[in-house]
Amino acid sequence: MHNVMLIWLKRLLMSLGAMLLLATLLFIAGNFWVLATTAAYIERKPQQCLPAKVGIVFGTSNWTRSGVRNPHFHARMRTATTLIDVAQVEHLLLSGDNRTQAYNEPRAMWRELFRRGVDPDQLTMDFAGFSTYDTLVRARDVFQLDKALLITQSWHLPRAVYIGRALGMDVTGCVADDPTINVEWGLRLREWTARVATLGDLYLWGREPYFLGTPEPIELRKRAPIDLILPSLDKRFNP
Repeated sequence: MHNVMLIWLKRLLMSLGAMLLLATLLFIAGNFWVLATTAAYIERKPQQCLPAKVGIVFGTSNWTRSGVRNPHFHARMRTATTLIDVAQVEHLLLSGDNRTQAYNEPRAMWRELFRRGVDPDQLTMDFAGFSTYDTLVRARDVFQLDKALLITQSWHLPRAVYIGRALGMDVTGCVADDPTINVEWGLRLREWTARVATLGDLYLWGREPYFLGTPEPIELRKRAPIDLILPSLDKRFNP
């Protein structure tokens, strides 16, 4: 009897070990696949990012749990402002979490970008961007975007770009990093796990966004006649 129990215990441990090894291999392969298939669509400097009429800025808290300014939030706002200033994008879709009245990521982004000099006519808020997946599905189905420039950190962009392209959107990524900040290991591990979960969302259990709603196409600001005249005048008087 004792020998039988030992045999079953050995088989159980071997099965658990095989399952753990398989899970580890799938975890590594899933991350490698997302990184490898999106690398060509991501640029690290705003000046190198491909122009797009609309840039999507992903929401995050502007304060950390310890009560200090969140460097990731401000890096995204700084990069988004630069892209507007150099005319790489014409409009920004600010998508984030707004589950409670006390926590409003799109509103915080709007205020910070306005403080940085971005015209409110160039800003649209999406209050139901509860996740990266929700943001991109809503960008496609609610805001009617088939092309966009995604603005977030380098560790987040591969997953965002992968989701967007898997949804049939022509998306590229623009890195919004703060070079003075080291990304915590906990955040890296969470993102590695999220990449694998994303493959399940897309190909296995057919995830739906938390809230979709009716279409609200983004209306780009029309260029005034003077905007069309000035470039030709500039060439005429400053050959």
